[in-house]
Amino acid sequence: MEKSLGPNNDTLLKIGHSTILCMDLNTITGGFGVHNPLDFTASLLLVQLSLISIVSVLIDVCLQPLGQSSIVAQIIGGILVGPSGLGYDKDVALALFPPRNTMVLDTIAAFGIMYFFFSIGVKMDVTMMFRPGKVVPVIGLSLILFTMSFSISLALIMKHYIPMDESLSRAITFYAGSQWLTALPNLVCLLTELKIANADLSRLALSIAMFNDMLGIACIIGGIAFIESTSALQTAVIFLSTAAMIVIIVIAFRPLVLWIRKRVVKDDKGVQEWHLVLLFVCVPVTALLTELVGQHYILGPLILGLLVPDGPPLASAIEAKLDLFITRLLYPTYLTVSGLNTNVFTIKGESAWILAVLTLFSCLIKTGSVMLPAYFVGIPLQEAFVLGLMLNARGVSELILYNFWNDSKLMTEGDFTVAVLMVIAVTGIITPLLRRLYDPSKIQIPLKRRNIQQTKAGTELSMMVCIFEQDNVPTMVNLLEASNATRENPIAVTNLLLVELVGRAMPTLVAYDPQNPPPNNSSAAVINAFHQYEMYNEGCASVRTFTAISQLDMIHEDICRVAIDQNSTIIILPFHKHWAIDGTIGSANRVIQAMNVKVLERAPCSVAILVDRGGLHGTLSILNNQSSYHVGVLYIGGADDSESLCYAARMANHESVVLTLVRFLHFGGDNARERKVDNELISEVRRAHAGNEGFSYREELVKDGVGLAACIGGLESCFDLIIVGRSHPDSTLMVGLEEWSECPELGVIGDILASPDANSTSSVLVVQQQRMIGGKLINRASKNVADRDSILMQPVPAPVGDHNDATWAIAMDRS
Repeated sequence: MEKSLGPNNDTLLKIGHSTILCMDLNTITGGFGVHNPLDFTASLLLVQLSLISIVSVLIDVCLQPLGQSSIVAQIIGGILVGPSGLGYDKDVALALFPPRNTMVLDTIAAFGIMYFFFSIGVKMDVTMMFRPGKVVPVIGLSLILFTMSFSISLALIMKHYIPMDESLSRAITFYAGSQWLTALPNLVCLLTELKIANADLSRLALSIAMFNDMLGIACIIGGIAFIESTSALQTAVIFLSTAAMIVIIVIAFRPLVLWIRKRVVKDDKGVQEWHLVLLFVCVPVTALLTELVGQHYILGPLILGLLVPDGPPLASAIEAKLDLFITRLLYPTYLTVSGLNTNVFTIKGESAWILAVLTLFSCLIKTGSVMLPAYFVGIPLQEAFVLGLMLNARGVSELILYNFWNDSKLMTEGDFTVAVLMVIAVTGIITPLLRRLYDPSKIQIPLKRRNIQQTKAGTELSMMVCIFEQDNVPTMVNLLEASNATRENPIAVTNLLLVELVGRAMPTLVAYDPQNPPPNNSSAAVINAFHQYEMYNEGCASVRTFTAISQLDMIHEDICRVAIDQNSTIIILPFHKHWAIDGTIGSANRVIQAMNVKVLERAPCSVAILVDRGGLHGTLSILNNQSSYHVGVLYIGGADDSESLCYAARMANHESVVLTLVRFLHFGGDNARERKVDNELISEVRRAHAGNEGFSYREELVKDGVGLAACIGGLESCFDLIIVGRSHPDSTLMVGLEEWSECPELGVIGDILASPDANSTSSVLVVQQQRMIGGKLINRASKNVADRDSILMQPVPAPVGDHNDATWAIAMDRS
């Protein structure tokens, strides 16, 4: 035994090949002016965490232009701070990362990864693991069988024919066997960061990863039992004790989780603080049980997380508590600590190229084993290749495995460093490739025009309404009822409930099943309201309900996808502001505003944003003809105003709707040629409703934008609903108004009507006609009479003596 004095008065005892560190207790705490702050554990830990965070953030900023993932930046940050970079100097290494503080940092990182996997287990839907469908097992089993067999075969060939040291010869088979693993945490982190987690291909990749995780967990348990044991009997004992431990966790903790969930639902008080504290205390307990049976400590927390039902209310509350502290601080610390344990100066050239070739070969086999079955089940070749790239995602799961092998001396420090560098290399390659090859936002717009103006009479009008909050439902239902569903001109409504993804790992898009009603009371109330609308218009209207659960910054992809699948003609979106009862702005959700902007840019059909002020005056339902519904249409000109007018013309035939069409004309600046299309459209509408007492038409002459704004201000409280187009042709009437616009998604006129300064109680519907690819407006009127049949839903005989006279449309009609 050798005894020596280490830094900071610590004692180093060397017994054989082991070194024991005896810490000086006086270095645990301290203060400025007494000792060097780096001599104390707490101060040193804060310096380490700060240094790790700053370096990782700086590297992330530098790598973002290259399209790299933050995982790469965090691992590289650890490498640069560790012995491969800043820690190469021994004095710096002893000052910043002395042996006495290594255990503290490792413990912090261990707790981070422990609670991170608990969170991942909470978000996973166990039912999907056991009911994966048909395509998922085919691709998943192909990935496992081909990757494992070919990778292990190559490892055995290299082991037989290529000279290598004993440690690499022992580790290469395990390394090759681990190449088929496709861990869900890796994929979730990567796809979420790329903002494609809710794309169809991403959902399939997540399902495959979840399916493979079942087999992966079993293989890792068996592998750890084999490494930790010295005989077949000991391996069997560890394996059986692990199985018993899993059963004990399920039997002991499952009733506790269900009891907490039952109390939360029964009391209707939400998740209490002590509920979460009780569950969080159970996490280290299950980790301890896992260590006692010889397994890795993350297994217990992962199983405990799987016992918690995903989604609200319990899982979402757990995620809200863990998301910031664990996933933003302690989890990245574990990634960085893995980088700290690497030392590029210990790499042997022979080991490096052997593991690099094996990794490259495994990635190619893995991609091919995914592409082959994917192509035969109908996935296009390019998307099959992208799916293969997704399932090659590397990250924290591999680092945990390699760290365990390094601690178990299965890998040397040099081999461990190469393995970590391979994680960086694979992730660094596939991330920019995914950004380049797969962009789900580029949805192929159908060649058929999907807007109300081109919808022919006698055909079904397909409308999609998006509900984010229950408060919007009454006005939405009134809007649908005013749209006038009849047997000759039926309406198909797609009701899409927008739910933020919390407490779940995978974005989901599910159809409403009457046999399995939603547990959420608010969702049930929304569904019941639309069901009443369907029953009242039986035979004339149909309603299909879907629920889109996704991150709000990506949920616009689900909206556009459902619109294409349901052949929607128009999408009705909620406005991001909500009014309090006194008329002031009660709340504003900027994420919903960003969602609306993205839908307007990428929608495959017409889009409308509903500014709901129904709560200000207690709008009565027009179902059962309880009240009249006053609708005003403001017409200036352009494709969007034409779309809004065609939609309003359909409403005018409803017996409870009183429609007023207000056309604004530029005094002294009207161009007959430019107004020809508008004149023809308005003439058609007026002739169609010439005998309709619920329809009136008026014109307003204005000189400039000030006059236009003043005229609009006088109409704001005259209607229950005002319909206006979003965009208008360049005109002197618009000059100066754009500068005061706060919500560009509403356009100039819509923004004026939705302004909190308007003192209006009218709801506003801002309509945008379908855009063609490249942002070009489609032709808003056709000279073909068949294209204009949509505005003549229920024709009324024209007055005697009426002719197709162009001057008739601009005659002043004052009332």
